[in-house]
Amino acid sequence: MKPKMTLKKIATELGLSISTVSKALKDDKDISKENREKVQAFAKFYNYRPNSVALSLKQKKTKTIGVIIPEIVHHFFAKVISGIEEVANSKEYNVIIGVSNESLAKEAINMEMLIDGSIDGFIVSLSKETLLKEDYHHLEETQNRNIPIVMFDRVVDDIDCDKIIIDDREAGRMAVQKLIDIGCKKILLLTTMDYLHIGRMRTEGYRDALMCNGIAYDEELVVKIGELGDSDEEQRNLEHRINLVFEKHPDIDGIFGVNEIYAVTALNAARLRGLKVPEELSVIGFSDGILSKYARPHLTTVSQHGKIIGKLAAKTLIERLERDEDTPFITQLVKTELIIRDSTNNSKINLSKV
Repeated sequence: MKPKMTLKKIATELGLSISTVSKALKDDKDISKENREKVQAFAKFYNYRPNSVALSLKQKKTKTIGVIIPEIVHHFFAKVISGIEEVANSKEYNVIIGVSNESLAKEAINMEMLIDGSIDGFIVSLSKETLLKEDYHHLEETQNRNIPIVMFDRVVDDIDCDKIIIDDREAGRMAVQKLIDIGCKKILLLTTMDYLHIGRMRTEGYRDALMCNGIAYDEELVVKIGELGDSDEEQRNLEHRINLVFEKHPDIDGIFGVNEIYAVTALNAARLRGLKVPEELSVIGFSDGILSKYARPHLTTVSQHGKIIGKLAAKTLIERLERDEDTPFITQLVKTELIIRDSTNNSKINLSKV
């Protein structure tokens, strides 16, 4: 990927003033033909286009932020949007939301449509299909138009931009350590395929906790779900796969689901098998949404603090939009929290810890 170009960077590279570069790009005859051709060739090579959208960043901003999320019904994303809007409204910015429905094509189309409507910047959580195909052309093209991007939750190293994340590996380790501390010795993991970074890191946290407690990692106790959506059929398939593992390993006494749907599905499967939660089986999920709070029993879960992530993403983007000079991109970490509820048997004692 070619580096993002700005007027200042072009001026520095060519040893010219910013004013000279700006005039050369407008083909101002006050600038020598040699410098005009040199500046324009350099800008073309780096895809720098001083179009009306890019110029508005320094002149008359639209005061509008585009937000692209994978799905609208997920409680986590709803909380993130709430945080974004709170900060944006306080700074007199408008927010327009696009939903990719986990589709790369729709993600790209949404961004292009919003750019045509003069968006100042984007806050983005990538779709599963984008991550699976590792296709980031629409993000690179957006940056080449000098439109800044802040990524959150689902991010990639390939795109150099501001990012708001949690420590997914540590959050996974913390959840599984809790299960071990209350006496669980055989823990089933419900996770994503490895192309989804957040699932892969939470899986690493699961392995970390097992290793630190001298528990062997068993591939048969790891169920990886590879779907790109969350249809009823896929949920039934997940429940079926959970039952198959229980039939082979009836002594499972703990389950960690790397998202809320997986954990609640596990609760349902356990209930249908006649297992008592939390007396015989403890379950921990992720994201602390509505399903976690109203599941029976109430689900112990890792809270990502979605509203805080949203507020931080909006604050970061607006500050970048309103700066006169470019500054290095930063990755900011939001601390997670384990919310203890009824799906974990907190009265059990892990004798190996005594």
